[in-house]
Amino acid sequence: MSTTERPRILVVGGGYVGLYAARRILKKMRYGEATVTVVDPRSYMTYQPFLPEAAAGSISPRHVVVPLRRVLPKAEVLTGRVTTIDQDRKVATISPLVGEAYELPFDYLVIAMGAVSRTFPIPGLAENGIGMKGIEEAIGLRNHVLEQLDKADSTTDEEVRRKALTFVFVGGGFAGAETVGEVEDMARDAAKYYNNVKREDMRFLLVDVADKILPEVGPKLGAYGKEHLESRGVEVYLGTSTKSCVDGHVVLSNDLEVDSNTIVWTAGVKPNPALSRFGLPLGPRGHVDTQATLQVQGTDYIWAAGDNAQVPDLVGRKAGNENAWCPPNAQHALRQAKVLGDNVIAGMRGFPQKEYSHANKGAVAGLGLHKGVAMIVVGKTKIKLKGRLAWYMHRAYHGMAMPTFNRKIRVFADWTLGMFLKREITSLGAMENPREEFYEAAKPAPAPAAAAEDAEKKAKSGDKAEAKAS
Repeated sequence: MSTTERPRILVVGGGYVGLYAARRILKKMRYGEATVTVVDPRSYMTYQPFLPEAAAGSISPRHVVVPLRRVLPKAEVLTGRVTTIDQDRKVATISPLVGEAYELPFDYLVIAMGAVSRTFPIPGLAENGIGMKGIEEAIGLRNHVLEQLDKADSTTDEEVRRKALTFVFVGGGFAGAETVGEVEDMARDAAKYYNNVKREDMRFLLVDVADKILPEVGPKLGAYGKEHLESRGVEVYLGTSTKSCVDGHVVLSNDLEVDSNTIVWTAGVKPNPALSRFGLPLGPRGHVDTQATLQVQGTDYIWAAGDNAQVPDLVGRKAGNENAWCPPNAQHALRQAKVLGDNVIAGMRGFPQKEYSHANKGAVAGLGLHKGVAMIVVGKTKIKLKGRLAWYMHRAYHGMAMPTFNRKIRVFADWTLGMFLKREITSLGAMENPREEFYEAAKPAPAPAAAAEDAEKKAKSGDKAEAKAS
């Protein structure tokens, strides 16, 4: 970390908003005008809309992440966490990956911490659930599902086999519907290479407490998505909550009970709970309360955007909805980050702030290879697509939205190769504990039984000698 007397712009979070805001600031900033410091526990940004495809093996996991130091060469990138913020002193406390925490002064602050999985106090969820917020979880889910097929193919225990081939997905929004669609697709392809596992032996369940799935694309396309998944053998249970999943025994509110080794939790997100320690004004659901300029309410040197911010939706409010807020999606995050970056530069130079306003352009969702739904807004017209054409729209939109030209090329290359080569179905489950085999080989061998008895006798005789001497 360098020391400088230039003003410091501290960006807390290196996700979508943090990355794009920092890039925008660096682009607009004059040479030597300020120091931009980005702090995040990970040294890379994850493009979350591609996690389902990474879990299914359609995209290499490395191509879904963007290394911060490579993309922000003119910024300081600190791998750690901001634990507290002292607004009076304008100092943040940084907790690095190793070593003691230290204080970092700042002049301008950007809050871009994103969101975490929204969970509930369900017995067994913490021990058995699998999230889908990071690339590590996507890789873990892929390896886990393929391992379940390995188990089912090699066991003769019908109960173990049934539990291995039952997959439960909780949450019917984008993340849940896309993940179950992609994973079902992968499992269907993988089953062709197993002698004792067929697609008919597997059971996929999608559970949501709401009365529909994919609400972002509207009721008609949501209904189509439900029918499509059901046509592929996915059981969809709406208006249903999860009561318990202790030891993989899943109990639903509709009295259905199943045993499963795979419980994927995609039931929404919530703002990063660390926000509560920063002394910022928060909305009713824990988001940072911002003005339309993305400035935090009551401040002129702090900005926030993305999933951790409560940003007024000016377009919705002009249409008569006084309580309209921008939804937490990549479409808004990208545009908010650019406005935020411009406003930080304007604030630093004493110029007026610009309000963020964006009309919804629609939504796209992939439900597996060549399958999807899309709702595109052109003016006041909503164009609804489904099937292969919607899937092309999904890939085109997210392929172009992927940060950096480098990653765009790599993602499109993965897709192109996928047109000619068969899907990879290799499970790398050993990645979860890569040192296990080496540890078994390197640990000291146990002493032979005879040697152990001699050592025990010597120890006892030594104890007796010590007792006599005392």
